[in-house]
Amino acid sequence: MKGSLLVAGTHSDAGKSVVTAGICRWLARSGVRVAPFKAQNMALNSVVARGGFEIGRAQAMQAAAAGVEPEVAMNPILIKPAGNSHSQVIVMGRPYADADARSYQGLKDELRPIVAAALVDLRERYDVVVCEGAGSPAEINLRAADLTNMGLARAANLPVLLVGDIDRGGVFASLLGTVAALEPADQRHVAGFLINKFRGDESILAPGLEQVTALTGRPVLGVLPFVEERFVDAEDSLAVAAAPVDVGGASGSLDVAVVRLRWMSNFTDLDALAREPGVRVRFTRSPVDIARADLVVLPGTKATVEDLARLRADGLDSALVARAQAGDPILGICGGYQMLGAHIEDDVESQAGAVDALGLLPITTTFAAAKILANVTGHSDVLQSAVGGYEIRHGRPVVHGGTPLISDPVEGCVVGATLGTSWHGLLEHDDARRALLRWVAATREIAFEPAADTSFAAERERQLDALGDLVEAHADTERISALIRGGVPAGLPDLLLERA
Repeated sequence: MKGSLLVAGTHSDAGKSVVTAGICRWLARSGVRVAPFKAQNMALNSVVARGGFEIGRAQAMQAAAAGVEPEVAMNPILIKPAGNSHSQVIVMGRPYADADARSYQGLKDELRPIVAAALVDLRERYDVVVCEGAGSPAEINLRAADLTNMGLARAANLPVLLVGDIDRGGVFASLLGTVAALEPADQRHVAGFLINKFRGDESILAPGLEQVTALTGRPVLGVLPFVEERFVDAEDSLAVAAAPVDVGGASGSLDVAVVRLRWMSNFTDLDALAREPGVRVRFTRSPVDIARADLVVLPGTKATVEDLARLRADGLDSALVARAQAGDPILGICGGYQMLGAHIEDDVESQAGAVDALGLLPITTTFAAAKILANVTGHSDVLQSAVGGYEIRHGRPVVHGGTPLISDPVEGCVVGATLGTSWHGLLEHDDARRALLRWVAATREIAFEPAADTSFAAERERQLDALGDLVEAHADTERISALIRGGVPAGLPDLLLERA
């Protein structure tokens, strides 16, 4: 098989990322060398790909579904909101510009050939490239400069599979309206539909499927059932559950409260904890939750100074100080670590200059224009464990006391029961996660022992296999294969609207 496909959605969170990952898994299991691609991604969750380049975490997970190593060509443009009015634009894995919504539109002409070259590169090296759109292709106010939806489909001659979320209601109107809102030349690339998150008796849905095919001249190529489990790492904090389910423990339980920050980044650091038997993880802005939890995590953020100001405005700074003084465990990760320190000097992200932090760890952080991007491993004497993770940061913390959390290389800081590190992904390391949970249990004097055989990597593989199963069982894979091989079908009808 040789070819490409664009998976678009009627709106954000319709299921594009999940469907793209599922198709990648299905194809990879069929012996096809496949790669994901998202031209432009807006997300605060990112990873360090091969060569030290930053890409969106969803594309890294789609690469894992495809069984290949994530690389920068899979996500050439990453936009990371850094406050209410501006974002950092990362191009081919490196910081490129700071822009607001209007000024970013002015960058698109210079970014277009970069996107095109990345896709050409992948198509030359892989049998199939499964592209993911962004938002909705019917955002007609943005169509003229579009890089990632119909603009990409037209430029690269891609057939488009349009995904609609039936769980939100109005899926048929969404599918019809999306196609009808497109100009005729764009419509001719929309080759079929996929309905996501269906609950109930599919026979009741059948008349609607027949009618949407009759009205549009395009087939429905599958109906995916609603599944509670989130398979692919969320791109933004809108997808964070308030209180993930406790999966039950072999011995006791631990309650983890994660401070929900407005510009929270890489909050998927907590996914591994949420998967640990007996560990309850909740995202919160309640001082009561901060006081009573066994462990409080202050996660990463793309707007450290702004989120610190919000902590103070909501009184959460006092709750964290009181917790530290009581000797109860706190873990700060990256931006959260910087907030736990004494002082921040930021002329890069917020341009706020000198800012007093929470004063719970003896560190000062200075922001530099160059971003540190690295995958890291080491050992922690505090946890008595091997550790690993990755770094994505402008901040340069300097430690003036305490004990290093990570001994080799020297990194992070511990004072009492307050811990901080610049390393994301630490909790995905099975030995380090279990060691941290034992340390928390001992500090809180709780009879808790983490499960000895929990493997986060194995759990991720199980999830991705289940996603491949979902596509194989409920999508018309023969017709999707034909779309990939054959490209844009000829003769697709136009849905005519009165156009100015």
